[in-house]
Amino acid sequence: MLPDLEQELQELRSRDLYRAPLEIESAQGPRVVINGKECVLFCSNNYFGLANHPALKDRARAALDTFGCGTAASRLISGNMSIHEELESRLARFLGTESALSYPTGYMANLGVVPTLVGPGDIIFSDRLNHRSIIDACRLSRAKTVVYNHCDTDHLAERLSVETDYRRRMIVTDGLFSMDGDLAPVPELVKLSRDHHTILMIDDAHGTGVLGPRGRGIHEHFGIAEGIDVLMTAGSKALGTFGGFIAGARALIDLLINRSPSFIYTTALAPDTCAATIAALDLIEADPTFREKLRANVETVTGELTGLGFDIMNSRSQIIPVLVGDAGRTMDISRRLFDKGIFLSGIRPPTVPQGESRLRLTLMSNHSEEDISRLLEAMSDVRDTWV
Repeated sequence: MLPDLEQELQELRSRDLYRAPLEIESAQGPRVVINGKECVLFCSNNYFGLANHPALKDRARAALDTFGCGTAASRLISGNMSIHEELESRLARFLGTESALSYPTGYMANLGVVPTLVGPGDIIFSDRLNHRSIIDACRLSRAKTVVYNHCDTDHLAERLSVETDYRRRMIVTDGLFSMDGDLAPVPELVKLSRDHHTILMIDDAHGTGVLGPRGRGIHEHFGIAEGIDVLMTAGSKALGTFGGFIAGARALIDLLINRSPSFIYTTALAPDTCAATIAALDLIEADPTFREKLRANVETVTGELTGLGFDIMNSRSQIIPVLVGDAGRTMDISRRLFDKGIFLSGIRPPTVPQGESRLRLTLMSNHSEEDISRLLEAMSDVRDTWV
């Protein structure tokens, strides 16, 4: 029989850690409807507003007509359709890699690649603030995991010099960190991985489309043509769709096809999602104004929030953490903002460390001047709570 789950739930409530999702009654965009009330949305990963873009919907409809609603099998049985091959070829070309492979989610991509490459007798060096999917992938691999201080390449170099007696060694990190909005020091990581003959994996889910002159991601942002062995990304952020992707050498992708459990033992990504993702890549490649408008919104909001005295933890990306500290106070501020028509979620442990609860403010390229003015006015009204 089940244990007393209600007691566990009550404990979460008493610590201001109980969660319940809000029901959105409209398409994802700068404004959404919740319980019949229109709110300006400032906590979505839909950075370019593509989740409801006509070009993506048109391509998805065409794929539905051609391929149907689902694949009905794993890729290695009968679920491998031409649209999957087209997406992976298109994505590899966009990212500048030899090949790419799709997974149903970004979480499954990370769970699939890390344990395929390393296991017992190997070691992983993982940034302290890596996404939970990376943490779980490290655990699943059963390799020894060393956690190095966030973005601290001196600490990493020290551990690499000490932890040497292993079959394989891997460095894994987020590229653009999903809760802090800062960037991993990728050029230094590339050098360390080369100097110490170590696999380097970057999770660039939040950087693809956004970073770099052409939106290729964090490697283009830093001008890095080679040295990242495993590049992970996702369709569910700037691309406005769904799915996780691993990009890299052809041999890496062939190995994943043959040994990655979360690829082998799951139904393939839906055809309409694949088609919409291709459309998103086409749009991002053809139109730099998506990035230009997002960057302009970022500069406006970060400058104004800093001027109002908020601690945004040195972020200059589209992910802007507004540090509060206490979990209960964070959720109270989030509710007060919602009452003012601003949907901005509070983030609490275990997603972030104890004492670092925050509002995770994210911007879209199609947030209007009016949307941003409403945000800044509401933030100014509630700032007395913790500033």
